[in-house]
Amino acid sequence: MIRAATLADLADLGFPPPPDGYPLVWEPGDAVALRPTAEILARCAVLNAVLAGVFGAPPELTCGWLERNDLVDAVTAPEWEFLSERKGSGDLYGLHVEALWAFAWVLGVGEDLDPGRYCGEGLAAWLPDIGAGESFGAWQGRAGVRPRPAAEVAALLDLHYCLDWGHVQALMNDEPPPGVTLPYVIGQRRWALEWAVTFRGPYHPAPPRWDEVDLAS
Repeated sequence: MIRAATLADLADLGFPPPPDGYPLVWEPGDAVALRPTAEILARCAVLNAVLAGVFGAPPELTCGWLERNDLVDAVTAPEWEFLSERKGSGDLYGLHVEALWAFAWVLGVGEDLDPGRYCGEGLAAWLPDIGAGESFGAWQGRAGVRPRPAAEVAALLDLHYCLDWGHVQALMNDEPPPGVTLPYVIGQRRWALEWAVTFRGPYHPAPPRWDEVDLAS
């Protein structure tokens, strides 16, 4: 049923369907859940700090905020090197705004995750105000999250899995990307959804760290 709905959405969005038998991201009988809300919020806070670094916030502000709020363990090694030493591409880290928008949707803050639209307005105001010194705890208190059902998030993950396949096929065939938004929008949102949803079953390892998510199509 989920794949049938995905195929209908692909047609509406102007994307090619994947081949027959293209797998779902989970197997029948798997248990599907979301990561703990606090863990998703911590990842949002880290990405918010990374984006602040992209826009020129100094390490004493971004790294200092993460340290004061006990979030260093939620930061990947490349992210910390970017924030503390500016190693890595700011342009690439800047794309994470679309991953944050996907997390906002998962947490029930964003109203939709339309593949035909870019990140919605209001995201910056929702995120922690690092410059003003808003603490992680204070932000959690005002974030107003209402996490969506895990099955609903997993269904949208299947759509983004297939949308990503369409972009990869276009690239391999030297064709223009299908859809309205640029491919990074789908890729970043899929990254967030892949990380936020956890599957338990005989074919799934432990949930990966952020920088270990498998984005093969």
